[in-house]
Amino acid sequence: MRLDPRRKNRLSPRSRNLKVTGAAACVAAAALLLTACGQSSDSATSAATEAAKVLPQKTTASPSATADLTEAQQERKRVLDATEVTFDDAATTAVGEVAGGKLVDLDLEGVDDDRDESPSPTGTGSPSPTDAASPTGSPTGSPTGSPTGSPTATGSPTASPGAEGPVWVAEVAEKDGTVHTVRINAVDGKVIDARVDEDQDDQDKQQTARWLSEATQTPEQAAKVATEKKKGTVTSVSLDDNDGNGVIWSVDVVGSDWKKTTFDVDAKNDTIVREETDND
Repeated sequence: MRLDPRRKNRLSPRSRNLKVTGAAACVAAAALLLTACGQSSDSATSAATEAAKVLPQKTTASPSATADLTEAQQERKRVLDATEVTFDDAATTAVGEVAGGKLVDLDLEGVDDDRDESPSPTGTGSPSPTDAASPTGSPTGSPTGSPTGSPTATGSPTASPGAEGPVWVAEVAEKDGTVHTVRINAVDGKVIDARVDEDQDDQDKQQTARWLSEATQTPEQAAKVATEKKKGTVTSVSLDDNDGNGVIWSVDVVGSDWKKTTFDVDAKNDTIVREETDND
């Protein structure tokens, strides 16, 4: 019995063509899929970019500058913001209330009032941080300020601004040393009250008259010297004794940082003999 030889396993031309065509279709499908994915990714990136342009960036609010100020600095700022009348204008108004009078003290009430309550009897020129009057009025280069340790007691009130607003309290002396207390509204510049200080005695008057005769420089000149050294607002000017070494003008200047510096200026030659900054 004869067996037929085994046929070789060969593909027909038709089968080969179908297989090649199928492979090509798979490759094309894969390419389309990759392209679609790429386009989807690019579209997502583009959309995110456009959204970033539209949506505002979150910002963190910076703390208020006032929050960084000490209590004393905030009080100075409060009084100064409410004050419209500068030191030199208040000085001119006060002197105008006393015929032939000269300014010996000018102070803005409402800040560092303990200075008014217990003035230094000797004017040592090294005032403590609480010994200077607080600033009032927007900072200006012109002299302004209130005296500290005035030569005579005036009995003027030392209350805070209160309902009437900030107040300049001036002491103006006659030639014989008689002191008049003049209160001026620091908002509209009107005189609130003017009267002779009833608490003076003959010794007080003589001392005031003597200090005025020794002071060859005006309070405005002393204030100018102080503000040339430190830019700011003069809030206090006062004629005082320099430990027996002549007389001085004690000048308070408040800078843009609301810190107060007290300058002791020689009342004869405008030389700064001492200065101290209150960092509170």
